[in-house]
Amino acid sequence: MFKQIATLIRGRAHEAEEAFGDRHALPILAQQIRDAARGVESARRAVALAIAQNRLEKENAERLSARIDDLEARAIAALEKGREDLATEAAASIARLETELQNARQVQAEFTDGIDRLRQAVRQSETRLAALRRGERLAEARDRTRRLSRDVPGNDLATLSDAEATLARLETRQREAELTAEALVELEDRPDPTALAEKLAAAGCGRPLITSAEDVLERLRAKANPTL
Repeated sequence: MFKQIATLIRGRAHEAEEAFGDRHALPILAQQIRDAARGVESARRAVALAIAQNRLEKENAERLSARIDDLEARAIAALEKGREDLATEAAASIARLETELQNARQVQAEFTDGIDRLRQAVRQSETRLAALRRGERLAEARDRTRRLSRDVPGNDLATLSDAEATLARLETRQREAELTAEALVELEDRPDPTALAEKLAAAGCGRPLITSAEDVLERLRAKANPTL
């Protein structure tokens, strides 16, 4: 019985841990990515330091090689002058410098191999970090969409369709008003036939449209004196 209770407690603890992780997955992921980014940056600095040390070893090997060449030339000159003692002393120094040069070249070779491996590891880490950051942005977008769908009630979502219909009606009415205004402008720009006819008649073009008092008087005179 006690064993079953202990197992149940562990199971509930595991479920609670998973539930906590699910609820806070995004901030946990963000912190893990920040920690990983610091690790990648540290690795990058380690590679830079290794490269600097490798260059120092290369420069040291070049100095040792130059000193060896110089001593060899001087030892040969001493032998040519019969100074065996100086040549022997130079040979001892050359032997010591060659040992140092061999060690320097060995260290340089190890540095070169290690640097290549470190560079490859850093490139892989940077690629994985970039993928994690893209995944984080996608996860944030999905979480925001999920929370939007969860927090907005169904009736509010239904009002989206109502709002779209209202917008469509408003746009139709606005377009109708624009077309009406354009039509009014066109009508105002067209000449009025009646006004144009009056203007032409007043200029003596065609029959007068308005009977004048003079015309009436002439007509009455003609009736009063039909013989004329």
